[in-house]
Amino acid sequence: MPVYEFLCEGCGPFEQRRSFAEASEPIRCPSCGEEARRVYSMPATKNTPTALSNAMHHAEKSAHEPEVVRQPAGGTRYRTSHGGHHGHNH
Repeated sequence: MPVYEFLCEGCGPFEQRRSFAEASEPIRCPSCGEEARRVYSMPATKNTPTALSNAMHHAEKSAHEPEVVRQPAGGTRYRTSHGGHHGHNH
């Protein structure tokens, strides 16, 4: 049976083995007997390749702290070529 994490508002987090069918159902705190809810957390990524782990961290962070893209200081704009001649003689 898998181990799930639950949170009791008074006592804090605890883990409990439960079947898949019972996984999302509330449970009684083993310390105080109050109802506790399941806590959903990121799976362990210990063996995840560094590039994938970094990408997952960046995606999670951007969901809460989006990056802001601004124009470079001084209003510098980049020009792109639109075809045509570039001073080359053919």
